[in-house]
Amino acid sequence: MSDAAATPAAKTPWLVLVAISLCHMINDIMQSLLAAIYPLLALEFDLAFWQIGLMTFAFQVTASLLQPLVGLIPDRRPMPQSLPVGMGSTLLGVGLLAIAPSYAGLLAGAMLIGIGSAVFHPEASRVARLASGGRFGTAQSLFQVGGNAGSALGPLLAAFIVVPLGRPSVAAFAVLALVGMVLLNRVGAWYGSLARAQARAARPAPRPGLPRRSVSLAIAVLIMLTFSKNAYTASITSYYTFFLIDRFDLGIEVAQQMLFLFLAATAAGVMLGGLIGDRFGPLVVIWTSILGVLPLTLMLPHVGLVATGVLSVAIGVIIASAFPAIVVYAQALLPGRVGLVAGIFFGLAFGMGGIAAAALGVLADARGIAWVFQACAVLPALGLLTIFLPGRARLAS
Repeated sequence: MSDAAATPAAKTPWLVLVAISLCHMINDIMQSLLAAIYPLLALEFDLAFWQIGLMTFAFQVTASLLQPLVGLIPDRRPMPQSLPVGMGSTLLGVGLLAIAPSYAGLLAGAMLIGIGSAVFHPEASRVARLASGGRFGTAQSLFQVGGNAGSALGPLLAAFIVVPLGRPSVAAFAVLALVGMVLLNRVGAWYGSLARAQARAARPAPRPGLPRRSVSLAIAVLIMLTFSKNAYTASITSYYTFFLIDRFDLGIEVAQQMLFLFLAATAAGVMLGGLIGDRFGPLVVIWTSILGVLPLTLMLPHVGLVATGVLSVAIGVIIASAFPAIVVYAQALLPGRVGLVAGIFFGLAFGMGGIAAAALGVLADARGIAWVFQACAVLPALGLLTIFLPGRARLAS
């Protein structure tokens, strides 16, 4: 893959996109193991909901604080070899989760995984855009669908491997991280070759953009929409298994399989969001995804087990389609700042999810898990803020 810059563009970028998506899957398998083994950790360490929320906070806010900085620096100077370094941090975090003797060790492992995410996501998102051939939504979705697939596989692997064999079996997933480091080393070589070629070429003059005030308002709206999406998603990824166990008296393995259905649906939604966004524009996807899911989220806490499964799949598909559209739209608002945009919005995804998870844990201890799901059901109503985003014609002018 190191000679990718010399091969035909129609062939090489797809190889790069598939490789970076596969590495995203591996990276997010590691990350999703954290949430997937929460019930196991809660039993072993006698954790309260607030302690579980704090672990999610440690993971996601670490990534949130670092990602904008990691994304900003390569906008000025590319850092191809940072990709395998990020995967290495994730590997260390997963290993610590497997052997930590105390809750403090679990928190440290969660933070190492967060650092790995902070390093990986902005540069990997940049690689996806460089290899897109102009199909930015499709490339962003293919990159993100790898992560969603990894997030979906994590709970399933936990159900069939970690739950029967115990927490030390988490260390076996280090083999996947090593594979990811090898692939990212090759992707980094392609990226570095392309970056050097672009540095030698003359850069086109930047086109006039929207007024700064309009851009600032649009970014603020996108941040609120990201909050809406990720706060609701955090309620599912961190507490859905507890909700199912409490409401329907399910076992841990069955509850984790139900979580897998939701996460698999989000992977499908991410891919659809990019494809539809390239065809009709990201604004259409944002409207449909954030606000359109509201009736389903309002119904979810009040239906039976089968309907809960069906609704969670539909919610996962619809709400997940927003994120690639939000990233592509923000990149159009801030041309030439691909790394900064990726860092901000991937960082926000982690940070807002972490803050929400911690707050929801406190509320679950105080009011009960069922109340939390009823309160979170109204979050997609923030999708009405999409009305303040500039339309496709203004964005392209």
